[in-house]
Amino acid sequence: MKDALFGGINAAALTAMKADFSPDLDRYAAHCNWLLANGCNGLGILGTTGEANSFGFEERKQILEGIIARGVPATKLMPGTGCASLADTVELTKHAKAQGCRGVLVLPPFYYKAPSDDGLFAYFSELVQRVGGGIAIYLYHFPQQSAVPFSLDLIGRLLKAFPGVIKGVKDSSGDYANMKAMIDNFAKDGFEVYSGSDEFVQKILAEGGAGCITAAGNVNARFGAIVYKHRTGPEADAAQAVLNATRKAATASPLIPGLREIIARSTGDAAWRNIRPPHLPLSAEAGQKAWDNMQATGALPLPGLGMKAAAE
Repeated sequence: MKDALFGGINAAALTAMKADFSPDLDRYAAHCNWLLANGCNGLGILGTTGEANSFGFEERKQILEGIIARGVPATKLMPGTGCASLADTVELTKHAKAQGCRGVLVLPPFYYKAPSDDGLFAYFSELVQRVGGGIAIYLYHFPQQSAVPFSLDLIGRLLKAFPGVIKGVKDSSGDYANMKAMIDNFAKDGFEVYSGSDEFVQKILAEGGAGCITAAGNVNARFGAIVYKHRTGPEADAAQAVLNATRKAATASPLIPGLREIIARSTGDAAWRNIRPPHLPLSAEAGQKAWDNMQATGALPLPGLGMKAAAE
């Protein structure tokens, strides 16, 4: 899709933490800068992979401010700001706008299940009006996690009411037919559709989607960049095969601790295993299995990954 704000390959970045589970801003900023130098066009931060809902309200602000202060360009960041509380979603979205971010990824209000489309429309209407424009809103469609889907009818209503503000969607449902329907219905109006799964990158680009925002982007973004550049042909096909393999390897283990294990072993930095409960680090046996699975994909090693290398 031409002129998409976050068009291309976006990693859903892991959030570095210290042993006491506080945000490790130096390590995190270094990782973000490494991702941007190794295939990422942008970064989804403080989403599912970034454990946003395990962090407090003020911590989420601290993380965004901290990595920007450490040199991560705000214009490359799409922070997750969706909360169960409308007031918190508004405040985090205003904060992201004030920091210079161009867009935010917003979960639906996820505590109360089976809200009506009218209720969701009212929620997002209030969000747009209270934030006051100046930042694009991307819908986070992940019904397996939130249990609150975005219907095509709701998206159409929001686009009609708030053109240019409701800017796109990250579809993590794994349902490509749904992604294709979003593209077919709304891409002509500039609505950006991003896949949450690496296996659809080449396909969604060919259909007129904008790209991807994916967890496995923490390890495979340089292959995604090849697909984004070439789209078709032997080189793109081979890179897409690596994306498929890394997605399969990443989801063969619990996703977030598994990716942390890969980064920890790739860097020799055990701090990457720090993870907030209720998530737990992988056992030694499970960690070895995750490592073996990822090695078999051809995505490893990860050149230059590490705090020192990323800072240079």
